[in-house]
Amino acid sequence: MLRDRTVAIAGVGPGLGREVAALALREGARVVAGARNRERLLEIAAELDPDGGRILTHPLDVTDADSCADFARAAFEHAGRLDALVHVAALDALFGTLENTSAEDWRRSFEVNVLGTVQMVRACVPHLRATGGGAVVLVGSQSMWLPPRMPQIAYASAKGALVSAMGHMVRELGPHRIRVNMVVPTWMWGPPVQAYVRWQARSRGISEQEVVAEITAQMPLGEIPADEDVAEAAVFLCSQRARMITGETLMVNAGELVRI
Repeated sequence: MLRDRTVAIAGVGPGLGREVAALALREGARVVAGARNRERLLEIAAELDPDGGRILTHPLDVTDADSCADFARAAFEHAGRLDALVHVAALDALFGTLENTSAEDWRRSFEVNVLGTVQMVRACVPHLRATGGGAVVLVGSQSMWLPPRMPQIAYASAKGALVSAMGHMVRELGPHRIRVNMVVPTWMWGPPVQAYVRWQARSRGISEQEVVAEITAQMPLGEIPADEDVAEAAVFLCSQRARMITGETLMVNAGELVRI
């Protein structure tokens, strides 16, 4: 689906970012991977592309506009084109209610999850336009519509704000043949959720299977979507198979929440 295309991935870590990179490679893309943790980024790149010919790694801090600009420029110069941006970078480890979430946590959430995303997209737009168009794929969170078991009001609110920003991007960038969509996961079976399941099992004296059963109780498909399931949706939205899809929020949630 992505043969001869260049895909920039902002936020490549051991979870969703890694899986997006892996599947983009599987579909024939050149990948430009960015993250703050340089050592981990290099490890992932070496694992996915041992020969080093198809992944370019570049340091990236989405809260720094200059860093975003440098990353976008490197992505374009890698092959003289930029076809897609998948923005995975986020700050989700912020838990709390209206009463106990600090002003600092609210600020950090919006700085990373909204401003950081917008800065990264803005940095990529000139290069997508120079290529003749392309795709931007954002990552939302079902928590913005369905409050999770562990309250995350600041994180959920930031992701909700990102949906509003996406609507404006769709109108502004559409004439340049740039599509903007969002994948919206629920729980994702990957390192963070696996750690949560182990922690809950230990602290409550129950089995890991019981914790998983609680999570999947409202999922008609009966299974926690894996990181790679969400990555599959992101890669599809990057491709020409989605050429007439823009402004959509594609939920990957095993049916836990149905919006009609």
